[in-house]
Amino acid sequence: MSTYMAKKETVTRNWYVIDAAGKPLGKTAVAAADLLRGKNTPEYTPHVDCGSFVIVVNAEKAVLTGKKLENKYYYHHSGYIGGLKKVNYKTLMATKPEKAMELAVKGMLPHNTLGDTAFTRLKVFVGPDHNHQAQKPVEYTVE
Repeated sequence: MSTYMAKKETVTRNWYVIDAAGKPLGKTAVAAADLLRGKNTPEYTPHVDCGSFVIVVNAEKAVLTGKKLENKYYYHHSGYIGGLKKVNYKTLMATKPEKAMELAVKGMLPHNTLGDTAFTRLKVFVGPDHNHQAQKPVEYTVE
């Protein structure tokens, strides 16, 4: 008996909706990253992009546990000398909560072209509404 290897031509991509309201940011990001990679399917193959599309709604209602809201920072650099910028997560969640969710999911994906293409299938929305009703997404619950 040989091991089954998925091919990109045979992959079927589903659409899932994850509601982040009241759930920890990290647990929601883990569920989204697993769906984007395709780890929920029996045909999962590590070197093939066999993931699905993920829509995350209510990103502003995701919670950070402990003192992460005050103590955690998002750092980025402009590339110039002295160009290090840091933003407190309290400010980030107040101004751009979808950016915080995207950063969490991106950090959990592989840092190569496979992760880059999986990240393009992530759609994050601040409120409860999204514009992908035509794709008939399925509700996915986070434990």
